[in-house]
Amino acid sequence: MTFASNPHSSRPLRILTAEALPGWIAQAPARHAAWVRSAGFKAAPGAVVVLPGEDGQPEGALVGLGDSEARARGRFSLAAAPAALPSGTWALTGEMSADQRAEACLAWLFAGYRFDRYATSPAPDARLVAPEGIDAARLEAIASGEALTRDLINTPAEDMGPADLAAAVSDLAARFGADLDVTDGAALASAFPMIHAVGRAADPSRAPRLVEMIWGKAGPRITLVGKGVCFDTGGLNLKPGASMGIMKKDMGGAATVLGLAQTIMALNLPVRLRVLIPAVENAISGPAMRPGDILTSRKGLTVEVNNTDAEGRLVLADALALATEAETDLLVSMATLTGAARVAVGPDLAPFYTDDEDIARALSEAGARVRDPVWRLPFWAPYEPQLEPGIADLDNAPKGGFAGSVLAALFLRRFVSGQRRYVHFDIYGWQPSDAPGRPKGGVGQGARALLETIEGLT
Repeated sequence: MTFASNPHSSRPLRILTAEALPGWIAQAPARHAAWVRSAGFKAAPGAVVVLPGEDGQPEGALVGLGDSEARARGRFSLAAAPAALPSGTWALTGEMSADQRAEACLAWLFAGYRFDRYATSPAPDARLVAPEGIDAARLEAIASGEALTRDLINTPAEDMGPADLAAAVSDLAARFGADLDVTDGAALASAFPMIHAVGRAADPSRAPRLVEMIWGKAGPRITLVGKGVCFDTGGLNLKPGASMGIMKKDMGGAATVLGLAQTIMALNLPVRLRVLIPAVENAISGPAMRPGDILTSRKGLTVEVNNTDAEGRLVLADALALATEAETDLLVSMATLTGAARVAVGPDLAPFYTDDEDIARALSEAGARVRDPVWRLPFWAPYEPQLEPGIADLDNAPKGGFAGSVLAALFLRRFVSGQRRYVHFDIYGWQPSDAPGRPKGGVGQGARALLETIEGLT
């Protein structure tokens, strides 16, 4: 997922909207115009036509972006080009804004992603020259961070348990000279009782732990907390088989946080970064937590467990409590937390919650600019009483069936009291079917919007 290192002898790759196609045909060499017409090229999104030279060899190519309606309905159209083009080096041409050029380049880089740990698949031989006016190193760092996120999510739980997830954080810390600390065993049970309760039923080789990574010496203090439930059976409130099928992705929050952290460190942003990953497996055995159990959190709040399948908010709550024990300028939690969020906004949009209007505006604007769609949902205070069961301070799964994502966000907010700049993302972390630049499987959400927002704080 890198640009071509040698720009010499590259062929032009012109990006065309459907509106611009007639004008291009009118001024093109006659043989190219005739070729494009005979090929039926309409500049549809991702459509590619190779232009032959007088010797019959490829002389250039066109790739379509579609009309205004199609462009509004899709993104990363250029991702279709690498597989459709002959091998060699290509250079983008055509009128584009800086944001459009960056999106096109990122689409190309994303198209190079392959999850080949278990089976190999050929990558396209076509390479792209980094156009003038873009920050190639930045886009490569973003693409590399996204690749890490996808790899972590795509890896089956057999090979991505809590110890493996912790090892991934350790590898990242070693690469960038960050400090690492892991809390497990009796120390975890004492300091982070809800993380321990969720993970204590797992095999000892997959025991729960809290992983902390710290990097950077100066600048705004950024704390990222990612839900690391490496597999979620639902616990004693067992999920049906159809719902359990892709639960390897239930550590998608941790994976997205780690991909973002890698990008931040690769770009050497002037921030003080802290990453917290509660890594657990929600399994079933004799020690499993039970419906009706009451847990005492790190913060001291008691929680009645009315559904063992609402475990993500429990592990995040203990990690968030730790996060607020030190000063931070921005606290972010990311989690594949609720099916209710998917019902509300579908798999593409990443809903987020915050009480900070400046951060909300920055995230929304950044998401639109970098084509990383996010959508603000409310911390709706009138629902707070539903979280209070009477027998304990909080209920982890209020009955009623309404506003599940909002209630989960309100639950988490109880553990960050006093933290003004807190953002919670309820992401999906999974691409249900192939899309341009996003093959079916694990995918990052919200990371690029967050990166832009964090840079705005520096």
